[in-house]
Amino acid sequence: MTTQQTPLDDPPDRTGEPGLPLASGRDTLRAAGAILPIIAQGVIARRRRVVALAGKADLDGRGVRILQDLSTRYGRGPVRLRLPGRRAALVLDGDDVRRILDGTPEPFAPDTWEKRKALGQFQPHGVLVSHGAVRAERRRFNEAVLDSGHPLHHNAAVMARAVAQEAAVLGAEVDRTGELDWDAFIRAWWRVLRRVVLGDAARDDHALTDELTRLRDAANWSFLLPRRRARRSRFRARVREHLRRAEPGSLAEMIARTPAEREVDAVDQVPQWLFAYDPAGAVALRALAALVAHPAELARAREEIGDRDLALPQDLPRLRAAVLESVRLWPTTPLLLRETTQVVPWNGGELDRRTALIIPTWYLHRDGRTRADANRFDPQQWLDGAAQEDPALVPFSAGPGRCPGRELVLFTTSLFLANLLRGRELELAAPVIDPQAPLPAGVDPFAVRLRVRPTG
Repeated sequence: MTTQQTPLDDPPDRTGEPGLPLASGRDTLRAAGAILPIIAQGVIARRRRVVALAGKADLDGRGVRILQDLSTRYGRGPVRLRLPGRRAALVLDGDDVRRILDGTPEPFAPDTWEKRKALGQFQPHGVLVSHGAVRAERRRFNEAVLDSGHPLHHNAAVMARAVAQEAAVLGAEVDRTGELDWDAFIRAWWRVLRRVVLGDAARDDHALTDELTRLRDAANWSFLLPRRRARRSRFRARVREHLRRAEPGSLAEMIARTPAEREVDAVDQVPQWLFAYDPAGAVALRALAALVAHPAELARAREEIGDRDLALPQDLPRLRAAVLESVRLWPTTPLLLRETTQVVPWNGGELDRRTALIIPTWYLHRDGRTRADANRFDPQQWLDGAAQEDPALVPFSAGPGRCPGRELVLFTTSLFLANLLRGRELELAAPVIDPQAPLPAGVDPFAVRLRVRPTG
């Protein structure tokens, strides 16, 4: 007697295309089982309860193991998935990641359909959802305002003073309470980023960033929710008010000084900077937790800080490396998306036009088969150049679509951490991180707590 196969039982299918395997129905479901928990945690704005549940169930680690198995079964890929109504492929190889990111925006466009639907809630004219000549002009504008490629921003002196002042306010609070947790940290971090982006007068404009958070919550649902046009209009008007001041030393001043064609829509570039800057708070707090859990690395960081004047701009390579390693271990963009703009020949096969390419960074950064340090804290690799040699490590994306605010984020986060570390001893209360054991695939930033003891 023979048993009829169902679509779920199909074996790996290469359909005559040696480099482009087609996942079986069962393996497509397994891939979805790895990716959906990442999406459920919130791609645009993190969902606090879901992040906590995912951490307790080790869903990020489970997803890594599933994708490792799929990579073993199907080879380099990209592995095409059997999705209804959407061509999609998983990118599981570092060299393929490099090819795709280096090929942005043609033939691998960053403005995928899903991304346009999501980010349209609060930045429909942002560079991430643009294409062609207008994208190029918006990208040029972003790079000019953010001073891309320079470790210290043109306005670094004013920004450093704002970082030091807000770190001092937070430091006084935690010295008094004896504890540093997420809520205290993120309040201070939002004050920093509002001042850096919009100027000192925006320091306490919580309503502005609360409105943005509500829009981001809606964006999490992508095409499933209608656009919140009235809310976006209120938010945009509030941003414009701050930009009109063009406060010296802020990004708002840089906007006023940077020529731009009308289609750039300078106001609509600001939400991306606020949106991208927010997760840097989680990155910084995780980096601090990892440093405290690794006394040798903490000692090196303190040695770097030394007696520097932290109210002045500082290049702090070791602390920057700790921040980069935090993003490597716990990416704030766990899924990078690109979409083919034409038929692309690949390993003897083809990727059809409008194929969504899914780059699972949280898996690529943690694949223990290719990385000896996949699950340990290793800032040194960002100092000796080893990390830059690995095409699978893309903490701020890579290629022409690399985050234009990379240097600004590294500057402000490393300086903020330096200010917090000076003059106080820290002990990690939660979560438990054993430096001798593999680091968890998911660390809930909302649950991080550090005990604080001032040292004078």
